[in-house]
Parts: sequence; structure tokens; C-alpha cells
Amino acid sequence: MRLATITNWAYGATVLLTIVSSTTMIFASNAQEREREAVEQRYRLDRATGTLGDEIYRLSDRARQYVNTGDPTYLAGYRSEVAALASVEQRIRHIGDAGASASELDALKKAIALADTLHDEQETALAAQERGDAATARQILFGPEYERQLDRSELEVQRFQDQLDSRIEERVADATEVSILWKRISEVVLALTALLVLCVLYFVFKRRVLHPVVRLSDVVNRLAVQDFAAEPPTVEHIDEIGDMAQAIRLFRENGIERQRLEVERDADRSMRDLLSRMTQRMQGSDTLHDLKEVVRRFIPEIVPDLPGRLYLLDQQSKLVVEACSWLGPVRSSAQFSATSCWALRRGLRHRPAGDHVDVPCDHIDWNAEAPVDSLCLPLMAQRETLGLLYFEMPTDAANRGAAQLIYFDMLAENIGLAIANLQLRDSLREMAMADPLTGLANRRQLGHVLETQIAQAVRDGEPLSCLMIDVDHFKRFNDVHGHEAGDAVLRAVGRVLANVTREPEFAFRYGGEEFLLLLPALSPEQAAERAQDIRDRIATIELAHAGGEPGGLSVSIGLAVAPLHCDFSRLIPTADAALLRAKALGRDRVEVAQVRKAAAL
Repeated sequence: MRLATITNWAYGATVLLTIVSSTTMIFASNAQEREREAVEQRYRLDRATGTLGDEIYRLSDRARQYVNTGDPTYLAGYRSEVAALASVEQRIRHIGDAGASASELDALKKAIALADTLHDEQETALAAQERGDAATARQILFGPEYERQLDRSELEVQRFQDQLDSRIEERVADATEVSILWKRISEVVLALTALLVLCVLYFVFKRRVLHPVVRLSDVVNRLAVQDFAAEPPTVEHIDEIGDMAQAIRLFRENGIERQRLEVERDADRSMRDLLSRMTQRMQGSDTLHDLKEVVRRFIPEIVPDLPGRLYLLDQQSKLVVEACSWLGPVRSSAQFSATSCWALRRGLRHRPAGDHVDVPCDHIDWNAEAPVDSLCLPLMAQRETLGLLYFEMPTDAANRGAAQLIYFDMLAENIGLAIANLQLRDSLREMAMADPLTGLANRRQLGHVLETQIAQAVRDGEPLSCLMIDVDHFKRFNDVHGHEAGDAVLRAVGRVLANVTREPEFAFRYGGEEFLLLLPALSPEQAAERAQDIRDRIATIELAHAGGEPGGLSVSIGLAVAPLHCDFSRLIPTADAALLRAKALGRDRVEVAQVRKAAAL
């Protein structure tokens, strides 16, 4: 049962007992009033009958004194008493109106009748006295008959008073008993009322004041030490305690919200620090391989439990190719067309499931009965598409809000900028290390590549071959046909050299019409065959030039193999000496360095 219901029942019972107590008090008061009225009635009747008895005796005394003395003064007094007695009789006639009963009135009437008889005899005696017959008068007033009549009159008055006393005493006793009964009932009801009020007050104080205050005090102490798991009690009634409970509840809700915001702020700060550290590592990456390792290491920490892939866009084939992956994604292909992804088409984040239903990408293994929640983020920089960041969202990730998706956007933006910076750096390096005319590596890059290949050949115990190639009569051809034709010759030779090796970066433009080719791990015979193949391919090149017919080309090649022909440090000078000998012997030929001559050099 609710506290308010119990309190209302208690209030109702208290009011009812109060009404009962008031009623009993009224009844007790009425009984006391009736007792007082009975006593007053007895007083009035006693006074009336007492006056009657006194007057009877006074009249007898006056009449006897007059008879004995003959003094007219006594006669005057008698007449005066008779006149007064008439008024007393008149009052006695109305005794019934004062509450006398019928039997009491009968006894009183007999007393009055005897008084009247005595009065007649008194008149007779007084008349005899006035006639001078004193003996007759004395005989009448002092005779035994007169005494008997006087005693009978007194007896009737006494009888009336006894009946009256008996009735009044009985009535007073009844009224007193009723009054005491109602008084006791009133006292009992008042005691019950007071007890109930005390119980209600104690119950209300304990349940509505003491208990809530104790619980609120405990909650306040826990909230003071940032223990927001403490929940304040529910106080439904509207009073000071209810207001205090509401204030504490609001304080707790504000504290929980503040704590949640602090957790979000700390998580956001941690996430941004992690993103910043990842960005710094990506900016410090020198190669695409380093960048892939950074992405593979950091993304599972930034977005845990989300498998995914990093795709890079091949500008020539327009295919999106997997660069690296983490946590084993299974829904997306490792390679697909750029048009297969809606994120790459639109240049915006794309999520086919989640809060808003959308069109799934073609590169995702989509099942309409069990759709997968995926997230595709295009990697953009300077309005150019560089690749794709792909995530597979678990089923419980549907509640990721816009604030969390911002981290995905920041992640994609940072990776896109890092890839763009790396590509720009590679482009600048290629521009610095490559010949702009032929596209081959230039002499500046030769030193770094040669040092690396020499170290590897020494470590592996394998030979390293070098071909020095010179276009025959190039200066004369350039003077006759112009620089544009000469540039076309150089570009054609560069294409041949780039296609005859497994590693195009081992072909260099050494200067002017001279080229250099490194052939690691080839024997002298294999290197000579490769040199002859190059000479034959270049010989088949036909170029149309202004002002003349297409003509063939020829080259002179000098071959040196370290450590057979010379030391590794003398590889290029030895191959250059062999080239000079080929040109001296008539050009359009391949000359292999001699051990003796290479050593002499």
C-alpha cells in the first residue's frame, strides 16, 4: 500500500475519532446539564414545599398567640400571613409546571387540603375569640384534633418531599452515571485519537521525513565523492523533501552528463592524439611500403574490431588494388574497377546499411537476406582520387553516431594526404633522378644504384656487368636532321633499353648520346648476348624525320664484367674504355673489356 494511501486512511480515522470524541463530550455535557436541572428542580420544589410547611406552623402560632393574649397585633400578623399564604398556595398550584410527578402532586394536594382544614378551624377559633368565647377558641386551637390535623399536614408535606427527594436523587444518579459514562467514552476516544495522531505523526515523520532524509544524506555523500551510481530515492509528494530530492536528482543527472562528456572528451583527445601520431608516422614514410605498414599498425588501434582494406588506384588501368589489410576482411574483393564503388563515384563516404538504407557497392559480396554493413571512404587529395579506405562494420556498430564517423573522415583525409605527399615526393624524386627526354634514370641516380648493386654482388658473390652504349654518328645526324629528330632517336633508344631488362631502373642516360646499362648476376657470355640483342633491336628502329627518308640506327657497345675484368670500383671506366675501342674499330659493334687492358687502366 502506498504511503499516501496509508496517510489518508490515518487522517480519515483521526477525523472520525475526533468527531466521535466531540459527540461524546456533547452527550456528557447534556447529561451534566440534566443533572443540574434536576438539582435545580429539587431546590425549587423543596423551597416551595418548605415555605408551605413554615406558613402552616406560623399561622397556627399567630392564631394561638392571639387566643392566649388577645393582643390584636397577633391578629394583624395572622391576617398578613393568611394573605401571604394565599400567594404561596398560588405558587404551589404551579408546582406541576416545575416538574413534579402525579403521585407527588397528590401528596401535595392532601397537604394543601389539610392546611385548608386547619385554616378553617383557625378562622372558627378566631371568630370565637372575637365573640369573647376564649375557651372554645382554645379548645379548637389546642385540642387533640387540631394537633392531629397539624401533624397530618406536616406528614403529607414530608411525604411529598420524600417522594421528591427519592425521584430527584434517582434522576441525579442516572444523569451522573450517564455523564460519567459519556465522559469516559470521550476520554477513551480522545486517548485513541491522540495515540493515532502520534502514530501518524511518527509514521509520517519516519517514512516521509526521516527515511528520505537519511537516504538523501547518503546519496549526497556519495555524490560528493563523484560516485554518480548513487540514485536518489523517488519522492512523489510535493514538499521541501521532494524539492530537495528533485534538486539532488538534477545534480546527479548533471554530474553523469558531465562525466559522460569528460569520458567523450578524453576519448576524443586520445583518438586525436592517435590520429596525430599516425599522421606524423605517415609523413615520415619514405616509401609506399612504409606507409602501408603504418596504416596496418595504427588503424586497428583507432577503430578496433573493424576489419578493412586500404586500396590504391592504378591510374593506368583504373583498377583499385589492395595495398594492405587488417583483421581479415572477407566481403570485398582484393581488386576491382573504380566504377564498382559508389564512394569513388561520388567522392563521398558511402554506407549501404546502418541508419539509412543505400545502394550496395558492386565490389562487396552482398546478400539481400543478410546484408553486410560496410563503409567505403574515398581517399582524395587536390580533387584527385588516390584510393579507397574500406571497413566491414559489425552488427553492433549500427549506433555509431556522426561524431564517431568524423574520425573515419579524418582518417581517410590524413591517409589521402599522406599518399598524395608520398606520390608527390616520388614524382619530384623521379624528376630529379630521371632524364626528362628518355624517361631513363639519369647520372645522378646512377651513383646510388651502382653502390647498392655492388654491395649486393659482393654479398652474394655474383658478377655485375656494365654496358656503355653510344649512338653512332649522332652529332652528324643531329646537325643534318635537326634537334627534334635527334631527340626522337634518343627516345627510341631509351625505349629499347627500358624493355630489355627486368628492372627498367638499371638503364641510365649517361650523357649526350651515351647510355649505360647494369646487368646484375649475368655471366660475361650472357652479358655479351644481351649487348648484341640490344644492338640488333636498335638497328631495326626506323624513324621518319623532316626532309628525308626513314633511316636505320647503329650503336657501339663496350662491355665490362666485375670482378672478372676489373675491380667493382673500376667497372664504369673499364666499360667506357671498351666503348672507345669499339668506336675506334669502326663502330656498330660490341667490344668486351680485356683483363690485361682493364687492369692497366
